[in-house]
Amino acid sequence: MILLGSTGSIGVNTLKVAKKHNIKVEVLTAGKNIALLNKQIEEFSPKYVVVQREVDAKDVKHKNVYYGQDGILEVLNKSNSNLVVNSLVGFAGLRPTIETLRLGKKLALANKESLVVAGEFLDTSNITPIDSEHFGLWYLLSGRDISSMTITASGGSFRDFPLKKLESVTVKEALNHPNWSMGKKITIDSATMVNKLFELLEARWLFGTREIDAIIETKSIIHALVNFKDGSSTAHIAGVDMKLPISYAILEKVEDEVLKPIDLLKVESLEFRKIEEDRYPIWAIKDKLLNSPYLGVIVNASNEIAIEQFFSGKKSFLDISKSILKAVKKFESYRASSIEELFEIDCEVREFCNF
Repeated sequence: MILLGSTGSIGVNTLKVAKKHNIKVEVLTAGKNIALLNKQIEEFSPKYVVVQREVDAKDVKHKNVYYGQDGILEVLNKSNSNLVVNSLVGFAGLRPTIETLRLGKKLALANKESLVVAGEFLDTSNITPIDSEHFGLWYLLSGRDISSMTITASGGSFRDFPLKKLESVTVKEALNHPNWSMGKKITIDSATMVNKLFELLEARWLFGTREIDAIIETKSIIHALVNFKDGSSTAHIAGVDMKLPISYAILEKVEDEVLKPIDLLKVESLEFRKIEEDRYPIWAIKDKLLNSPYLGVIVNASNEIAIEQFFSGKKSFLDISKSILKAVKKFESYRASSIEELFEIDCEVREFCNF
C-alpha cells in the first residue's frame, strides 16, 4: 500500500492493521514528525518516503526521499501498489486524491476535504471512506429502501460549556475533546461542528442522498443510523477505534475480531441532543450546503484560514464560524465547472479571508 499521512492518528492505526495482516507498505509520507517517521521507516522498510518540507529531507533515514506535494504525486506514479490510503489533513489532500483516481488505484479516503471540495468531480465508485460514520452507514445498508440517514456527533469540546463564555475560550480548551484524542484541526472542527457538516456533504456524494442529518450522541458509541421506508431504524454501535473502518477499507472483508463488542450494561444509558445553532452557528448553513454542495470549497477554504487565525491569536473561537458564514455569503454564486476552477476559487476565498 501507499500511506499518505503516516504519522497522524489514522496513519498510525493503518500501520497497525498493515502489520497484523502482513501488508507491504511501499510508500510513507509524513509532515513534520520526522522522529516517528524514521521509526516507521525502520519497521516497514518502504521503497519511497515523502516529507512535507525540503529542509526535513536530510534528517530522514532513507535513500529515496522526496518532499512536498510534487513529491507525493511523483511517488504515486512511480509506485506499483494499487491501494492508496489518503489520511492527509486539509485541502492538501485533494491533488493526491485526484491523481490516485486518475491512475486507477483504489482509494481508502480519510481526507474529508477531497469530497467536501470536489465531490461532484470525483468517481466515488473507487473510493472507500475511512470514517466511523460513513463506515457505519455502509455497514447498515442491506438493499432495502431507505427513507433517510443519520450520523452522530460527539458535540466537541464545548458541548457543555456556558454559551456566554464561548467568546473567550482558549486554544488549549478547544483542543480538550471530551471523548478522545485527535489531530488539532479535526478537534477544532469537532468543536465548531464543521466536521459534521463536512461528513454530511461526504455522505451526500458517497450514498447519493440529501436525506441525511446529524444529532449529538454524547458517548460516541452509536456512529450512524439508517431509517428505512418501512418505518424501522437500525443503528451501528461500536467502540471508538478507527482500526475497524480502516480494516474494512484496506481488506474489504474482515473475519477476525478487530475490537471488543460494546457491553450495553456498562454503558447503562445513552443521551441524544439536537445540534443547536446558538452553540454551533455554522449549523445554519447545513441545508444550504446539502442543496448547493459546490459551496464546499468555500466552507473548507475559509475554515482552514480561520483555524490558523484562531491558533495564532488573531481570531476568537466564535470568529471561526463567523468567518465561514461571511465567506459563504460573499462567494455563494461561485460554482466551479472544472477541477482547476476549484483551485482558483480556493485561492480567491483564502485571499478574502486573510485580508
